[in-house]
Amino acid sequence: MTVSDLLKNENFSSVTLPDGDRVIKDVYIGDLLSWVMGRAKSDDAWITIMSNVNILAVASLADTACIILAEGVTVDESIKATAIDKEINIISTNLSIYEAAVILNGMI
Repeated sequence: MTVSDLLKNENFSSVTLPDGDRVIKDVYIGDLLSWVMGRAKSDDAWITIMSNVNILAVASLADTACIILAEGVTVDESIKATAIDKEINIISTNLSIYEAAVILNGMI
């Protein structure tokens, strides 16, 4: 499944989508950035409630397919601009982390 395919589900919407063709192979959930950096795998969809600029560095280092901001979390315009420059997909959902993971697991 690609990141663009995920957006066909009404529960998810695009914040930034510079690489919609990126394939999602698995899901990783975490908010402790150092933990995610060391454990998320390339092509994971990373679900978090973290919203500071450091999520971009972690997503880049871990090479995740996208960051999914759960529970209605938002990011500011400077983070969006940096994500586009670094070609990092950011998706948002109002779902809980658990609910988002269940849906993703069913789609992969």
